[in-house]
Amino acid sequence: MRQRIGFLISHPIQYYTPIFRELAKHCDLAVFFAHRQTASQQAEGGYGVAFDWDVDLLSGYENRFLTNVAPRPSTSHFGGCNTPEIAARIAEGRFDAFVVPGWSLRSYWQAVRACRQLGVPVMVRGDSQLASPRRAMLRLAKELVFPRMMKLFDGYLYVGERNRRYLEHYGAPADRLFFSPHCVDNSAFSNASSKATKAARRSVLFAGRLVPYKRPLDVVNALARLATGGRSVGLVVAGAGELEADLKAAAQASGVDATFLGFVNQSRLPEVYAAADALVLPSGAEETWGLVVNEAMACGIPAVVSDAVGCGPDLVRPGATGEVAPWGDVAELAAAIDRVLDFDPVATRRSLAERMAVYSPERAALGIVAAGAALAGRTRLG
Repeated sequence: MRQRIGFLISHPIQYYTPIFRELAKHCDLAVFFAHRQTASQQAEGGYGVAFDWDVDLLSGYENRFLTNVAPRPSTSHFGGCNTPEIAARIAEGRFDAFVVPGWSLRSYWQAVRACRQLGVPVMVRGDSQLASPRRAMLRLAKELVFPRMMKLFDGYLYVGERNRRYLEHYGAPADRLFFSPHCVDNSAFSNASSKATKAARRSVLFAGRLVPYKRPLDVVNALARLATGGRSVGLVVAGAGELEADLKAAAQASGVDATFLGFVNQSRLPEVYAAADALVLPSGAEETWGLVVNEAMACGIPAVVSDAVGCGPDLVRPGATGEVAPWGDVAELAAAIDRVLDFDPVATRRSLAERMAVYSPERAALGIVAAGAALAGRTRLG
């Protein structure tokens, strides 16, 4: 008999849709959204411009928007999603398992409480990592509170190596950890990028919000350093945000040949990736994963990341799928870019395809189904 699995997320998210569509092939799935995100709220998330995603996020799986009764509806603060209705939906759904993507919203805890009361195994799937910067008092509070909080979940879906270490650190038992990797719609990116044209000049791409923790200025400075050594590499920036003016000024002052595309919606991204020779993501540890790396690799493009970026241990194999540079070290970032630009493209694409076969919607969905089956009939942790 097929499992009946429920899933609550804040709002339709482009990275979850391919997982939901795949999951619906393997179980009876019901997805609930806690909020209807507006175009202006997308801009408030750091994108710099108001927009709606230009790809279909709702077809291919059963879904429903809950009534959000929050006084200030939003996904950016704990109380912004308040959906007491979820308790009734879980009760009537007769789920074999239920999944929430974290604990940052009130709605998620409303779902956890309902599952506890109804005896429905509840799992959490997030991407936190231990390296994320926290104040000393907050770190201490987490050490005291999180081990007890974690016992409210029956299973833990980890998306990668650093996320697994995080969950283990706060007390998740090994036999309740299940791999459900972070992923994008690999097939869509691969197919669309195969029709795109590689740029004539050598170039690297920065894709994402232009905000301080992503350190886009490091890319400009690294390329300027390469230029002084005789290697001229262009920069393409796909994104908008508060640092845009500073980035343009830095590129002009340093003589880096930079093209600024502004915000690029989902349907255009594959051609942007395919035109570049490498993606560069020098973010700090606030980049708990970095799904732009998945997108680039699905398009056959290697990546250079800082050693603080969450996906590094999983996706970036030095000399094969990309390179890793110490966070904040521009000289090492330049050297890593230089090495990646000399990769053999045929061998690189083969290595990237092997990685993407693991970090795929299929593997993510099968991990969730396996977790639900394994938890059936087990006693609760707390």
